[in-house]
Parts: sequence; structure tokens; C-alpha cells
Amino acid sequence: MTELSERLAAVHRRIEAAALRAKRDPSEVTLVAVSKRKPAEDVVTAYVAGARHFGENYVQELVDKAPQVGAHPGLVWHYIGHLQRNKANALLAVEGLGLVHGVDSAKLLRALDKRTTSPLGVLLQVNLAGEASKSGCTPEVLGELVAEARGCEHLELRGLMTMPPPVDDPEDVRGFFRQLRELRERHDAGPELSMGMSSDFPVAIEEGATIVRVGTAIFGARD
Repeated sequence: MTELSERLAAVHRRIEAAALRAKRDPSEVTLVAVSKRKPAEDVVTAYVAGARHFGENYVQELVDKAPQVGAHPGLVWHYIGHLQRNKANALLAVEGLGLVHGVDSAKLLRALDKRTTSPLGVLLQVNLAGEASKSGCTPEVLGELVAEARGCEHLELRGLMTMPPPVDDPEDVRGFFRQLRELRERHDAGPELSMGMSSDFPVAIEEGATIVRVGTAIFGARD
């Protein structure tokens, strides 16, 4: 077993433990292995070790990396970074793209809807901490964005996504995860909650995460 495979197995064990603590079925949680700034070879190694969902933060990196990785049964790409409208065409051309996480405006929803003819799953990003450095709509306008997404012909609203501020203690962001879950329920915004990263994904799972985005805990530190 490679070092990467061992780290992946350890993350799966932590997902299972967190789900069981919350009296949830671990199969309800999708692990997205965040492979940004890691070579295609690492993605293939993780795939062989059992990972099926992979996340990238930059359009050009995903456009370049996906053909290098190649098509594999069950492999799904997630775009989890901020998306500029002028890069939508390039992103939508990626084979195996399954879900776009960071949609945060009506203009971006309309741009994606206009540029795709196949059903595309999207998550609406909510900026719960009000950080100027992060994308995402405010909770106050989320209802309008949900309505906009539902009106798109080719987009499927799958749920919500957030990135809480970095903290030393994962318990300090539990409230943000709980708030996102409550917003999803209030707005009936779809089944998915994409929240939790390497430092805090067990807490996110305890608060209802259905998708966790884990990078360094699987692939190691980035250059």
C-alpha cells in the first residue's frame, strides 16, 4: 500500500467514525479528493486506491489535468473554486464534470445555463462569515438565488456549499455548518451540503455534510 493509499484509508475511517457518532449511514457522505496542484499520477493512484470523486479549484488546471488522468469508470470531477463567467465554456468541456460547487450569482447561473445543453448539477455557495476574501452569496439573498436556479432549463440545483474561516479548533466552525444545514432546509435547496475540509470534515459530517472536500489529508502538503 502506498503512502497516499494509507492516507486515503485513514480519511475513510474518520468519515465512518464521524457518521456513526451522528447516527448516520457513512454511505451518505461523498468524499471529494481535492487534487489541486497535484500531478495527474496522484489522481490515478488515488483512483486505484478507491477514490472516485476529485475536486479542482482552477479551471485551467482541471482542463489540463483531466485528459492526463483519462477516462475511468465512475470517475467524477467536481469544480470547487470560484468560477468566472468567461471560463464557463472551458469548464463545461471537461469530460466527466459532475458538479459545480461555487455558484454564487444569478449572472453565473444564467451563463452556465446558456452554455450547456446537458443537465448540470450545481451547488450555491453561501458566505456565512461575511469574509471579503471569499466568494459566496449572503444568506439574505439565498432565497432569490434558489429561485433563479430553479428557473434554469439545464441546471439542477443539488444543494449548498460553504467555506468557513480558518480556525485552530474545528469546534469553532460547527455553528457555520449548522447554519448551512438550516438554510438548506429553510429554502428547500436540494439534498447536498458540501462543507468540511481536511481540518474540520468530521465536525461537518456531524452537522449533516453530504460532501466533504479533503485535499492535504489525502495528497499531502502542496508545493
